[in-house]
Amino acid sequence: MKKREEIEEKYKWDLTEYCSSVENCEKELLEITKKFDKIAKFENKLKYDKEIYDCLTLESEISQVLSRLYVYSSLLVKQNANDSIAVELNEKVSSVCVKFGVITSFISVEISALSDDKLEKLMNNNNFPQFKNVFREIIRNKKHLLSKDEEKLLSKMGDFTGGFSDVFDMFDNADIKFEDALDSKGVKHKLTHATYSLLVEDNDRELRKNAIINMNKAYGNFNNTIATNYINEVKMGCFFAQIRNYPSALSASIYSEEASEEVYKALMNGVENNLNVFHKYFDIKRRQLGLEKFAIYDIYAKTSKTFDIKISYEEAIQLVKKACLPLGEDYLNLIDKAYKERWIDVYENEGKDTGAFSWGAYGVHPVVLTNFVSNCNSLFTLAHELGHCMHTFYSNKNQPYQDAGYTIFVAEVASNVNEMLMLLYLSQNAKSVNEKIYYYDYLLSMFRGSVFRQTMFSEFEYFAHKTYEETNALSKDILNNYYYELNKRYFGEKVELVDEIKFEWSRIPHFYNSFYVYKYATGLISAMVIARNIFEGKADATENYIKFLSSGSSLPPLELLKIAGVDLQDKNTFDQAFEFINIILEDWDRILKEENK
Repeated sequence: MKKREEIEEKYKWDLTEYCSSVENCEKELLEITKKFDKIAKFENKLKYDKEIYDCLTLESEISQVLSRLYVYSSLLVKQNANDSIAVELNEKVSSVCVKFGVITSFISVEISALSDDKLEKLMNNNNFPQFKNVFREIIRNKKHLLSKDEEKLLSKMGDFTGGFSDVFDMFDNADIKFEDALDSKGVKHKLTHATYSLLVEDNDRELRKNAIINMNKAYGNFNNTIATNYINEVKMGCFFAQIRNYPSALSASIYSEEASEEVYKALMNGVENNLNVFHKYFDIKRRQLGLEKFAIYDIYAKTSKTFDIKISYEEAIQLVKKACLPLGEDYLNLIDKAYKERWIDVYENEGKDTGAFSWGAYGVHPVVLTNFVSNCNSLFTLAHELGHCMHTFYSNKNQPYQDAGYTIFVAEVASNVNEMLMLLYLSQNAKSVNEKIYYYDYLLSMFRGSVFRQTMFSEFEYFAHKTYEETNALSKDILNNYYYELNKRYFGEKVELVDEIKFEWSRIPHFYNSFYVYKYATGLISAMVIARNIFEGKADATENYIKFLSSGSSLPPLELLKIAGVDLQDKNTFDQAFEFINIILEDWDRILKEENK
């Protein structure tokens, strides 16, 4: 694997808009902390409009700078976790952010102490347009707010309460090593986070099997450590939910985003009731592969030995643009801008964060991290992360700082719209039956990964939190056994498992952001509706979608999705998604039967 300095500059993101250097970051950090005393002087004075306005304005000004510096220092670590200077800088910035949180903890407490009538007037005061939703949130969260001293104490805890995620990230990015995977001829293949996706797609079944076993076994070797770390993350989430008077950790997470427990339960019920659709997919794929039996390590296998995508990064950018053509010229120009101005960090290097993500700070361009390996998965990952990137750009451009940050509930919609448009474009332009089946399988794999898999993950973390809340008893064996049984139920009796799959939960970083993963499922289901409307040229579909991207968090998330034509409180939305998948399966089954006549 290459070192960071061996990667060509044009394939590394340009962070100078965030900050020009580590030294300048430290200087800016020092300068902004000088304003902390100014904001502290507002304590016990937030009773009148002018003081409230001045305080919130100063808080916003400081927060924007700290956010930019925090993202900058974090990205330096993400690009190379072995860079001790970057790690130290990130710790400094994080510490200052926590200090700022402690100093400003009085603001929401004091403002929430005002009468509801006063808060309503502030919310509707035209002199406070950018703070309208700030006041609305304070009114909504009033019953979950603690005393000033208690809030200050909780703010001070912020310096270490994120530690469980940090421990896992450092272990996952810098410390864990994987045993080489052997193929059917005994040849060793290097197994890393980046090569895993290639190995489990390989035509050699023994290599696929060993790759999935060795990947999960590596985490199983640290089962005690990882389980202890995750259990403490669960305990922390349950603790904060309890002291803020939420009935459960799930309720706290959903309430914070103005989402809906009904949607959460509708998703789990919808998937549970349609597991037969996935089982049908597994059986069709088994027949396509010519296998007598189907195993969990066959899930990612290529369905065609004669068609594959081998694509350069530059070609992938152009293909993303072609797929996104229905989104308009402005959208395509932004993709060009991201490419030409190096918003994207492209290739794997030692110490670099695994996987892919998009991130940003208000007032500067967003960025994308990938580990591009020139295959179909990398193409779709690029499209996915550029969807996030465009969402952030449009929101920041069209909303004030306070309303620009969209919630996690809608965060996976734009990314999946891009992927769906890519799949629809490629399927429509397929030049052979093999190519069409390849895209059908990719679409179904995507649906399995985002709906089937993420809902299964959701059941796991729901179980973990509920078990702790009800019994205070949680152990590695409880987690391992439940996860294994969950796999048996979801995959069905006709899919063979490997014993090491019981450790798979311990390599999922999103479990350190509780109740995040189900939004991948609701995000894809929403994206399927949106993308089909856009692709089929439905009136105002593109215009309404761009409005959605530009709306940030100016409305509650379920209302934002309605702008784009999606109602997740309507059961029919879930049914439509599975009906569409069934249409694809029926056509694939038809093609397969015709070929076998």
